[in-house]
Amino acid sequence: MVTMQDVAEHAGVSKSTVSRVLSGKVVLSQATRDRVNAAIAELGFRPNRLAQALANQTSNTVGLVVSNFEGPYFGRLLKTMAEQAELAGKQLMVTDGHDDPQREQEAVRLLVERCCDAIILYSRYMPEEDLSALVSTLPVPLVVMNRPVPGQPERCVVFDQAAAVTAAVEHLLALGHRSHACISGPLQTLTARSRLQAWRSALQQAGITPPADAVAEGDNLVAGGYRACRQLLARGVDFSALFVSNDDMAIGAMRALHEAGLSVPQQVSLFGFDDEPAAAFLSPALSTVQIPIEQMSVSAMRQALALAAGAPVCALLPFTGILQLRESASPCRG
Repeated sequence: MVTMQDVAEHAGVSKSTVSRVLSGKVVLSQATRDRVNAAIAELGFRPNRLAQALANQTSNTVGLVVSNFEGPYFGRLLKTMAEQAELAGKQLMVTDGHDDPQREQEAVRLLVERCCDAIILYSRYMPEEDLSALVSTLPVPLVVMNRPVPGQPERCVVFDQAAAVTAAVEHLLALGHRSHACISGPLQTLTARSRLQAWRSALQQAGITPPADAVAEGDNLVAGGYRACRQLLARGVDFSALFVSNDDMAIGAMRALHEAGLSVPQQVSLFGFDDEPAAAFLSPALSTVQIPIEQMSVSAMRQALALAAGAPVCALLPFTGILQLRESASPCRG
């Protein structure tokens, strides 16, 4: 059986240093924490969590509330969170809010009742004032992903939606496209509204004002993207470039374009968002924006653990996207 002393010798530190890393209550250098965590992983050390909890007066658990469990995006988030919790010697308690603000609040309260040391909330629909109230009033630290909380930047892990969408649109403009259409996500979400506004703003900067009927609202699902694209085609919207607010809807839109006899990218250049694993294996492969969800998840967990330990934290800079340029977007052919 691997002991704490074994970990200390493997990492080249004292046993007390290993204990401090496991407790998370003492500020140590990142290099020391990484060395100890690597030794824990390599040796397969399993700390006695009950003993730790009694000694530290903590539950050694971190709560996570996600919007829902659908799709590879949340799969990557959950996998990364679980790995980070295990490295920190914590249990991860996970639930979902079913994309419903009331149920998200209930899930957060449940995790508080379960005595979680900190909670991470990934929310799409909760009103800003409710988020602010939760951050300010909960008896344990709350870190919010995907949403800014005014006046609480150290409690937020956010993605720069506008910069990523602008980069995608500017790429389509550089390819010579002047006729554009968009399939947005559900417009009751801040993410969807932010992406749509950034799309419009980037085109306006280029002197292009797309007509109102060049936008169709989807539901973030493949079938929703298919229906939204059929709406655009039924309206007779003229477009050579189609920006879609996520990859699932882009997959549905690709099918609708194919059924309408429009080839991608010869007649319509298609650009998605999220960089799902399937995007690179479509035919044609989908151009899209990669969101660094693993890095965002790591930062959210570290921020939550630091807050739970009473350590000082700083506001995190917004994360940025990376364009994945593939076959579905090509120069405009008139």
